[in-house]
Amino acid sequence: MSKVGIFFGSSSGVTRGAAELLADEFKGAELIDMEEDYDGIDQFEDFDVLILGSSTWGQGDPQRDWVDALYELDNERPDMSGKKVAFFGAGDQKTHGEHFLSALGKMHDLFVSLGASAYGFTTTAGYEYDHSLAEREGKFCGLGIDDVNQEDLTQERVQTWANQLKSEMGL
Repeated sequence: MSKVGIFFGSSSGVTRGAAELLADEFKGAELIDMEEDYDGIDQFEDFDVLILGSSTWGQGDPQRDWVDALYELDNERPDMSGKKVAFFGAGDQKTHGEHFLSALGKMHDLFVSLGASAYGFTTTAGYEYDHSLAEREGKFCGLGIDDVNQEDLTQERVQTWANQLKSEMGL
């Protein structure tokens, strides 16, 4: 059985809420808060499946609790071949539509460059934004949560995505 780690950084609580919903869907998954529980990039080695959550800030940057980990990953370049990864995160498509979910795209590109295999692409339908670095050929490279404008869709989106990941990853 695959060991699942749900790593997340959350400033306002939206990404934390989605991570907790995902933990309910993936029984036995370990929930790792990047601020409180993260010990270093070696921690990623403990898991077969990495479900990574971050909100998008500034010019499309990951949430601040991810900064050190992403810097270390980019500098040390560990081999992540064989790792299954999926990305989720929060954004505000109306107020910050010029960078909506872009942090997911940046994280996706880094982990894939390290050899990880990405799963969990989702449709962009139902979202209204100007630009996103998370968009790949008409799909997001993960799950987008917008509790500012579409909070009523969050739980269903998370559950649907969790089922998609289980199917795609053979969990």
